[in-house]
Amino acid sequence: MTRTVAAFGSWVSPLSAELLVQDVIHLDYVLVEGDDTYWLEVRPLEEGRYVLVHRDAAGRTRDLFGPEFSSRTLVHEYGGLNFAVHHGTVFFSNLADQRIYRIDAGGEPVAITPAPPSPRSWRYADLRVSPDGARVVGVRERHEDDVVNDLVVIDAHGATPMRVLARGHDFFAAPTWSPDGHRVAWTCWDHPNMPWDHTSLVEAVLDDDGYEVGRRLVAGDDESLQQPRYDAQGRLTFISDRSGWWNLYRDAPGGAVALYPLDAEFGGPAWHFGDSSYQPLSDGSLLATWRDAEGTHAGVLRDEGMRPLTLDWPGVTLVQSDGRRVVGIAHSPRAAPAVVEIDPESGSCTTLVESFVNHVDAGYLSVPRDIEFPTERGLSAHAYYYPPTNADFAGPPGHAPPLIVASHGGPTAQASDALNYAVQYWTSRGFAVVDVNYGGSTGYGREYRNRLRGQWGVVDLDDCVNAATYLVSQGLADPDALLIHGGSAGGYTTLCALTFRDTFAAGASYFGISDLATMTTGTHKFESRYLDSMIGRWPEDRDVYESRSAYFHRDLLSTPMILFQGLEDEVVPPEQAAAMVEVLQSKAIPHVYVAYEGEQHGFRRAANIIRSAEAELYFYSKVLSITLPDDISPVSIAFEERLPQRDPSRGRGAAH
Repeated sequence: MTRTVAAFGSWVSPLSAELLVQDVIHLDYVLVEGDDTYWLEVRPLEEGRYVLVHRDAAGRTRDLFGPEFSSRTLVHEYGGLNFAVHHGTVFFSNLADQRIYRIDAGGEPVAITPAPPSPRSWRYADLRVSPDGARVVGVRERHEDDVVNDLVVIDAHGATPMRVLARGHDFFAAPTWSPDGHRVAWTCWDHPNMPWDHTSLVEAVLDDDGYEVGRRLVAGDDESLQQPRYDAQGRLTFISDRSGWWNLYRDAPGGAVALYPLDAEFGGPAWHFGDSSYQPLSDGSLLATWRDAEGTHAGVLRDEGMRPLTLDWPGVTLVQSDGRRVVGIAHSPRAAPAVVEIDPESGSCTTLVESFVNHVDAGYLSVPRDIEFPTERGLSAHAYYYPPTNADFAGPPGHAPPLIVASHGGPTAQASDALNYAVQYWTSRGFAVVDVNYGGSTGYGREYRNRLRGQWGVVDLDDCVNAATYLVSQGLADPDALLIHGGSAGGYTTLCALTFRDTFAAGASYFGISDLATMTTGTHKFESRYLDSMIGRWPEDRDVYESRSAYFHRDLLSTPMILFQGLEDEVVPPEQAAAMVEVLQSKAIPHVYVAYEGEQHGFRRAANIIRSAEAELYFYSKVLSITLPDDISPVSIAFEERLPQRDPSRGRGAAH
């Protein structure tokens, strides 16, 4: 088939903005019990509602509650796992009031925690039901004069008052019961640490009535601990990065024993409650997943060693098991994410539900490749490069495409190579995309993760710029059409790039930080001391905060940008975007500001997701003088007349 030659960025794509949300659900946590499977769906077409779904042994699925409920917790604002199951009874935290509700088989939700003193002021997460089903242990976050976190035990019927199991630390996470119900283990940490810096693992011993009779520190010596699990024999396993890599360990009388030492990551950054990369099986083995320099892997770990599993999918996350069945959320660069059941013997996967039906033929999907590129201080950094891909179109010979540099959030997080229509939306139109795992990202060990300590706004910025210039040097990007976008911490890096460098023609900040100083007092508890390690102490290092904040360097700012913001964002408050708009307005710099009522940190409503994609595309088309084939609604660009006039036939550099 002959492909039409057309300017990069102007290709007709089968992937409309509507397809980003059409019949799309976001799969967010899965649990298994016997022949039943439960998962959480985030539905953009239902205003971003979080719905618990049950699948029985016959494959029939049903929603566990009606439209008046949404299963989402606001603990740490980011939330995470907030539902649990025991013998068909489901417990979940409801978004509207943050109370815990119980659903008996075939019944309606009934609240088992008291109404809080003020709306949403008592919040719960990381729920675990005791083996006898009598109690639920979980993290509670109370928003009163101060924000106080503790670990509580809740009567499963709400008949008796809840009890505090642990208090005195700033944060708690990952409670887990032993099979006999007489031990509970959990992690905890204190400011200014984040959970990937330094945490402790604690175990409490309980009597028959669930009251504590003993406690001990299992581990916690300048290490990041996560995901404690008891196996069927009552042995406590956990993940620690004491070796420089998040590896598996088992508690033992003489000290924890490394189960399978590797220069690999068996865990990740605990931004959300409920991360799960391994699970005990009933025979005492562990099904584990991990990532190393060669990619992602899975295997079954027994005392005699690891038996590798070749899964049908390249990657599986949020692994759960009842000891017999294993489920997880599978990812691939070529297929929609799915809830799958994994056979621990063969590695074969049975798909239970897909995140969306892939309506796009493979000829329009860009398959990423992992690249390593040189950066500052003689080091290298990592990224996923997506070439422009469209079965019907090719770029002009001798021309290179516009490039979008994607800067992920966190910043202690990582980019993924899973199929994402939000990336394919661009590549199918003739844009290249590079998703940068800048220094400070996870997945490459503690040393790589620590590159950002004291250097946020420097290392991430250098690596994003160097990813772009590297691809230009390889003939894979047009040096005159470099763009950058990112959300949250990625939005911060984007604003820095558009202020402190002249590399990019334009950019898009999604709820990005413009003034770091306000993040020490104007953000939520979980991240309120994050910048101690990333920037410096406040207010002693005020000059560093201001030197790395775009808002304070309006004299350097001249690059057009588009800003998106949720007006109910408690993580990066809307004042951050408003401050940048004020600067852009005062300097008559071309810009667009799009604000959404009812949106928090990240957009969940279908209309807003569609509008954001189309607005960003329209803005770039005006900046780069691209003629769009799509009939999309325009946005009003302030000072549009000041945009540089570009030759539409430009495109320096030859694509390899």
